[in-house]
Amino acid sequence: MLTSPAHMQLIMNPGLLDEQAFELPEGPVTIGRTEESTICVLHKSLSRRHARLEREGERVTLFDMNSKNGTFINEIRVERQELRVGEVFRCGEVRFKLVPTSVREFPVDVAPTQVQPLQTRFSPSSMDELLERTSGRGETSALKVRSANSESRANDKLQVLLKVSELLSSPGSIESLLERTLDLVFQIMEVDRAAILLVDPSTGKLSPRVARFSSGESPSGSFYSQNIVDYVRTQSVAALFSDARVDPRLDDAASVVLQSIRASMCAPLKPRDEVLGVLYVDNLTRPNGFGQEDLEFLTAFANQAAIALDNSLLSQRIEEEAVLRNAYLRFFPPATLKKLQMARGGPLETIETEVTVLFSDISGFTALSSALEPRQVVDLLNDYFPVMAEIVFKYEGTLEKYIGDALMAVWGAPFSHPDDADRAVRAAVEMQQALAALNARWRTQGRPELQIHVGLNTGRVAAGNIGSEQYLQYATIGDATNVASRVCSVAGDGEICMTDTTFALWRERAWHTSPLPPTRVKGKQEALNLYRLEWREPASK
Repeated sequence: MLTSPAHMQLIMNPGLLDEQAFELPEGPVTIGRTEESTICVLHKSLSRRHARLEREGERVTLFDMNSKNGTFINEIRVERQELRVGEVFRCGEVRFKLVPTSVREFPVDVAPTQVQPLQTRFSPSSMDELLERTSGRGETSALKVRSANSESRANDKLQVLLKVSELLSSPGSIESLLERTLDLVFQIMEVDRAAILLVDPSTGKLSPRVARFSSGESPSGSFYSQNIVDYVRTQSVAALFSDARVDPRLDDAASVVLQSIRASMCAPLKPRDEVLGVLYVDNLTRPNGFGQEDLEFLTAFANQAAIALDNSLLSQRIEEEAVLRNAYLRFFPPATLKKLQMARGGPLETIETEVTVLFSDISGFTALSSALEPRQVVDLLNDYFPVMAEIVFKYEGTLEKYIGDALMAVWGAPFSHPDDADRAVRAAVEMQQALAALNARWRTQGRPELQIHVGLNTGRVAAGNIGSEQYLQYATIGDATNVASRVCSVAGDGEICMTDTTFALWRERAWHTSPLPPTRVKGKQEALNLYRLEWREPASK
């Protein structure tokens, strides 16, 4: 057995019913319509000697061999171009994709360039039996199903739909799913143009997402009839317009005439009760237009596409919620996270609300840091902050930020409670009590002990996601936060101080308080009326 250390493949017609994989060995590989070509593709758009690939290790270069219909990368015609892994190129109308695969083993007597069909339910030969490869047969149906016998034809259509379901269920982005859907439409049916429009959640209107001609070109503007797609969406039913120009349902729509629409079909993308969008196809030249069989098949096809789209949207939403959840874990307790998920909103909108702000600072931390090694300081903070954060979350506060050795938390945003001031006071007391327990443990370990001072204030702020969508920073902005910071600086070691606004809202009064003389702080013209909370002295009941 030989082992290929850098196994690579070419995928022909990726995502389509006749998708095939070709081993790509070292050296030259030719693509064309003759049997002399390494990869022989019997398609009318290919030249006899169309293109050549030269592989040297991980490097693959594509050469056009003076083909009639050209070789394209990103729809730009090329003569010679190095290919990147994952890149798609087109020879005439046939697409190829360069992909890496895991290391494989194959017998010595099997050429690496042998065609290796992908593991699908049907072999390429059986798909040839299902689909007619020529067009313009003049038959009533636009379906490229070879069988004429009604029973065999029904079975073939079912097999095609099963294959469609398999191909559309593969993972990928929503855009790639929509592109695969159009690829399948053109492969299965004789249509000139196709488009998928999805409902825009922000406007509630249909918005085009992908559109293409049978030639593979993308349109420069819209070609579909707005009247047709709106009719199908509002009626929530597939519709066939055998001669759109005289159909009374369209009320002589000007767009039908302007777009030269002769016959068209449109089906809703409706996995459940909600219409997610529509699939639109039409033709400009086909003499017999579309028939009832075509409409029935397009409806079944659209149902498969709708289920795949719904699953893809759900997967995308789950991923987005997971990202938001990871970001919000820094700020919000589990109860708040649950409310945010139920709201199913995007990034938090800025609101104006009343909050109680808590500032906590470690006393003498600068001097302590200079006496310790940096690693010791980090270890100390890593012991201290999780305990404090857990207390904030216990009382359903929002942990807004760490500022060096300081901590800031708020109660009242993004959701408020009638007793937010009480929650903030209880959290402040429990922080002091928890630090006493930490100091007792550190004392037995020979580590330094800490003292904190805490300030509380209540007032109105603007609260929301401050910054950008890429960097989530939930914050509160306003004078109330500045005052809380000043009150914290007034408090002494092991003390909790609060403003008269917080004191007035504090209903529990579980501890004694001592009023302080009017206190002037930086940034305020008038002195503050403050109270010191005697947290070691529970109030008598």
